[in-house]
Order: sequence, then structure tokens, then C-alpha cells
Amino acid sequence: MHNFRNLQIWKDAMDLAQAVYEITEALPKMETYGLISQMTRAAVSVPSNIAEGSGRTDKDFSHFLQIATLPIARAAEEFEALRLETEAAKKQPVAFMLTIGNLAMRIARAQFSCNFLACAGYKVIDNNGFATIAEGIKAARKAKADIIVLCSSDDEYADLAPKAWKKLQGKKELFIVAGAPACMEDLQKLGITNFIHVRCNVLETLKSFNQQLLKK
Repeated sequence: MHNFRNLQIWKDAMDLAQAVYEITEALPKMETYGLISQMTRAAVSVPSNIAEGSGRTDKDFSHFLQIATLPIARAAEEFEALRLETEAAKKQPVAFMLTIGNLAMRIARAQFSCNFLACAGYKVIDNNGFATIAEGIKAARKAKADIIVLCSSDDEYADLAPKAWKKLQGKKELFIVAGAPACMEDLQKLGITNFIHVRCNVLETLKSFNQQLLKK
């Protein structure tokens, strides 16, 4: 059995894991189940794989050392590939925050959405708020937005989301609701299918958006 605690690679991996945890503390709490979860799980898996492999044969231990860094490498590579795919497009997608209604919720959800979508290399445009859905959509189109993100409170989505969808349905913009409101199923029945929230798989959701946006 190998004493993994004496290995410099294990010590470095533990330092890396601690650094990742410290970095993620600065991220918005709304990312707890998104980027924070992905980053910390990837970081912890490195020393964990080394420790687990230490009880195996030399050949198996060598294999565990080889795969130990794959989770972090894969996570970084996949996000980098996503951004490169965006950069290679003819036009950088523009995401416009249609902020309306409850002040605290629209600000929080706009911040979350900007962080979320920026991971794919999209240009994000935040706003101070609009009095009506029509006013927000007009501003979004003036900004030549490819994505319109409705940012409001759960209670207001039942009224605001259908209004926005009615004006956008069949149009070129990708419509997203920021959050997972109780009325989500009702909104989905109307045809609203894009939601971003803390329980989303960030990478897979952004891949889906790229498929919809970059094929245009």
C-alpha cells in the first residue's frame, strides 16, 4: 500500500481543492447547485482518486494517478470548448435582461442570469427595469438581442411570462425565464421551455442554448 499523504501530487491536490473552495465562496450563493457544485466536486475528486488508488497494486495505482486530474481537465475543457464554439459563430449572441416587477427579485435574477449566460461567452445586457413587457421587448430588439431573459418574481411570472411569450412566440429571439416558479408546468404547457435556475446543469443547459442559437 502506498502512503498517499507523502506524495507531493496529493499535497498539491489538497491545496488546489482548498483554493477552489475559497474561490467559490466569492461566487453568488445562487450558484450553489450550479458552478460551485461542479467546481468543488471536480476539485475534491483529485485527492480522492489518489487516496483510493493508494490501496491498489502499483499498476492500478498508476492508473488512478493518471485519471485523478481528468474531472477538472474535462470540466475546464468542456466550458472552454463551449466558449470557442460561441466565438467561432458569425455573431456573438446577445442576452438581454428584461427586468420587471419586484425590485429585489429582478435584480437578483438578472445578476444570476448574466453570470450563467456569460459562461458560454454571450454578451449580456442588464437593465434597471421596465414598466411593461412591451417596453422591455422593444428595448431588447433595439439592442439586437438574440436572447431575452425575463427576470421577475415567482408570483409575477404567472402573468408576465405568458404576456412576453405571446409577443415573442414564433419570433427569432430565444425566450428564457429566470427561476423555477411554481407555475412552471403551466408555462411549459404554453410552450415556454427555457428556464435557468440554481438546480440547472449549467454546461448542458448552455450547450442546448448554443444548439438553438448558433444554427440560425
